Amino acid sequence: MPGPTDDQPELIRGLGNPACYDHPAGPVQVLETHISHVLLTGEFAYKIKKPLNLGFLDFSSLDKRLHVCREEVRLNRRLAPLVYLGVVPITGTPAEPRINGAGEAFEYAVKMRQFPPDATLDRLDATGGLGARQVEAIATTLARFHLEDCERAGPDTVWGSPQRVWQPAAQNFLQIAPRLSDPADSRQLSELERWSVEEHARLAPLMAERKRDGFIRECHGDLHLGNLAWVDDRLLVFDCLEFNPELRWIDIMSEIAFCAMDLMQRGHADLAWLFLNVWLEKTGDYAGLALFRYYAVYRALVRVKVAVLRAGQTAGAGRDAALTEARTLMNLATALTQRQPVRLDITHGLSGSGKTTVTQTLMQTPGAIRLRSDVERKRLAGLDALARSGSGVGDTLYAADSTRRTYEHLARLAGALLDAGWPVIVDATFTARWQRELLREQAQSRGAAFRILDFQVPVETLRARILARARQGGDASEANLAVLRRQMDTEEVLAEEERAAVVAMPATN
Repeated sequence: MPGPTDDQPELIRGLGNPACYDHPAGPVQVLETHISHVLLTGEFAYKIKKPLNLGFLDFSSLDKRLHVCREEVRLNRRLAPLVYLGVVPITGTPAEPRINGAGEAFEYAVKMRQFPPDATLDRLDATGGLGARQVEAIATTLARFHLEDCERAGPDTVWGSPQRVWQPAAQNFLQIAPRLSDPADSRQLSELERWSVEEHARLAPLMAERKRDGFIRECHGDLHLGNLAWVDDRLLVFDCLEFNPELRWIDIMSEIAFCAMDLMQRGHADLAWLFLNVWLEKTGDYAGLALFRYYAVYRALVRVKVAVLRAGQTAGAGRDAALTEARTLMNLATALTQRQPVRLDITHGLSGSGKTTVTQTLMQTPGAIRLRSDVERKRLAGLDALARSGSGVGDTLYAADSTRRTYEHLARLAGALLDAGWPVIVDATFTARWQRELLREQAQSRGAAFRILDFQVPVETLRARILARARQGGDASEANLAVLRRQMDTEEVLAEEERAAVVAMPATN
């Protein structure tokens, strides 16, 4: 007869026997989270939901656990189809269980292909192994996921309305406040609540617009480094949030803010800027950046809530560590509410002069949002950044009207980003004075600092770099030697009155 559905301690002990499985199994290792047990058997892993009802999740009946197991497989197959293999029944009794055995199921498990537990990016970061390669892979994978694989919430659904966005944020403050004993912590939380209320009211029209325009999607929902892994030299994204649809049917910018905030919390502001820029370049969702700070503060406060709850459940050094983590996260949230002094930098230099290489560094430290003419020109034409347009010199995508449209688009984007409080770098040749004036006016009208990053490189070096780039491929630029010749023939040198804004850039290899 099936055993009781809530007799999990005995079941977990029983599943420690390798003979329980319908495949060869080595010594079984058990990992425990606050809502699941995960059993590692060698080739496969099995996740079993705990019979809990915590309000925000309900696993209290067998039918409910079966449902969330199926949801976990459905959601995670979008990003990790080779890992999430299916839902399997557990039969027999808790003392003598069988995975996928005959008879009536008394429990269910999600079956996964096992990967090393120490492959997660939080552990990779702890050993100093997290870098630009992994972060660029996260941004590229998520951009494709958000654009292609996330179902969009219809305008009549409940998800993503300004009122629904505020509810979990309000719950954070209600749940954190009673658990703070230090008056300074309480004052800081009150200030964060005041800021959040005001920001939500200011941004509510944009939230409603984003919902109408389809930016509320069925996202991952729990995107932090612990749910990302580096396996066989490739990124693995796993453990989507399956138990609460409201927490995964969100604005894609909320998801991005979570991952960026996690990187910032770990002391990787430069990688957070890189992550954000790569994702933006792939998706073009620059308008969503107006919501970034609000969502990043919300995500940081979710982590504060978890930390103070943990502090209340522990004592001694464990409690002190949890409270320290909560204060660190509140300080991060407070820092995120502060807008940086805005600035607008534009590049000036012929193709091959190293503009993209240098601005790649500058967008990470001190940090900025970078706009690339090579990418935005193609986006306006409906092309992927790496697509070859087949345009000739001064023709089609590079005709005068297309060039003007591209620079006007860059100016509009830069202006909107400055309005939202973001420093901006625009990476383009800016060989014509009208192009430079277009951007200078955006900065001047907003009282933002304006600089011209001037790249002066010998012609022989430019030619060599252009030829090398063409051989290598993988870059949005389509400049060739004919394009370089045209740039040199038509370039309008910097006027004397522009010189005050010029910053000479050092040569790059």
